Amino acid sequence: MFKRLELITGYLILLFLVGFFIPASSPHAESNYDRARAFTRPHEFNFDMWTADAFWLKIEQSALGLPDYVQREDQISVVMESVRLTESIMRAEAALQLVYTDPNIKDKGKASAHIRAELDRLNARQNQITPLAESVLEIQVAQILSELGLTLGGQPTPPVLYHVTPLPMNLIVSRRDRIERISSISLQPNTPLEKQIEIEDGVAKALDVSTLVVPVGGIGSYPSMVMRTYDFTWQVGTVIHEWTHNFLTLRPLGVNYGTSPELQTMNETTASIVENEIAPILLARYYPTYSASPLDLGLVAWTPLRLPPFSLKMGGEKEGSNDPPPFDFRAEMHTTRVRADELLAAGKIEEAEAYMEARRQFFWDNGYAIRKLNQAYFAFYGAYADIPGGPAGEDPVGPAVRALRAQSASLADFLYTIAWMDSYEDLLAAIEQ
Repeated sequence: MFKRLELITGYLILLFLVGFFIPASSPHAESNYDRARAFTRPHEFNFDMWTADAFWLKIEQSALGLPDYVQREDQISVVMESVRLTESIMRAEAALQLVYTDPNIKDKGKASAHIRAELDRLNARQNQITPLAESVLEIQVAQILSELGLTLGGQPTPPVLYHVTPLPMNLIVSRRDRIERISSISLQPNTPLEKQIEIEDGVAKALDVSTLVVPVGGIGSYPSMVMRTYDFTWQVGTVIHEWTHNFLTLRPLGVNYGTSPELQTMNETTASIVENEIAPILLARYYPTYSASPLDLGLVAWTPLRLPPFSLKMGGEKEGSNDPPPFDFRAEMHTTRVRADELLAAGKIEEAEAYMEARRQFFWDNGYAIRKLNQAYFAFYGAYADIPGGPAGEDPVGPAVRALRAQSASLADFLYTIAWMDSYEDLLAAIEQ
């Protein structure tokens, strides 16, 4: 009991520290930020309210100590039941949406009554077990972190805390003359697409910038925010990824997250490396029926919606001829980024934007749906550079982070080394030693 109260006190102190440092991690040009907020203010997400609610929920979970009374096999069963419930809930929600979309169904209330009843039952059960499922996964991640030497006094710092929740959308604002994120603003979850486009267009015109509203799968608040999903492999990776951001936020690299594009890429690439190394260990130990490779996890951050298979007529080919080589999305996106950077460096902004739009249509023709492919797209997704190629292009920061990991004796050695850096020059000096 005393240990648990000690832990709760530690949570309170860490919440204060994280809350203190997070504002410093996202500096912005005040004038541009304020001008952008003229379009976003009514639709912005309230982090303070969410954090307070989620934090007290975690305090209650910790005080109850539910996992202490459940055997390991039963803990795993609870987590798996939560995953299955989430899948059932999302399928039922999709079925309900279809009923209300079908023009042939006149009495939609009657036709959907059984679906709504089932949703009520599923949600009631999910609400019962979610606190325990989250606590179990937090303990499992903490155990792996401890074994890898990523603890202080026997506890990860900060402790692993996350909560599954609807996530805000993120308005990314980039310069037009080069790919560089200059601001980002969190919008309320499920902001209608029409409103997203209206905000993007308004900010782009007013500030002469490139804009894009992107979905996010996790946010390194404290507790971390994790998107609802039944893709358990992805969920595990996201919990670890966002814990890494929490870890960095208490150290110089995280504190300086927004001071330069290089530091943003260092942060995101570091979190992805930690995710890609720890998630497979956790899954193999506790959930061996799941598998995860670094590529699978790394792609989650930026791979767009894959369209259903459809026939593509290849010019001049006859039925029965050899199939064309598979479309390499990562390689093609890398090519796109490199060429866009070249055009922008030559001052050909309009030509670069026309090229990116043509490439967007090329991706569509090959089965990938990207609503906008512009400077803001690359400014956001290019920061995840834990795997060569892709939207990072020829940016040297990702390779430098990967080089530091390769020459580090362990994951802990790598993380503790890079966490205390506050410039790209520090990273270059470290890998040149």
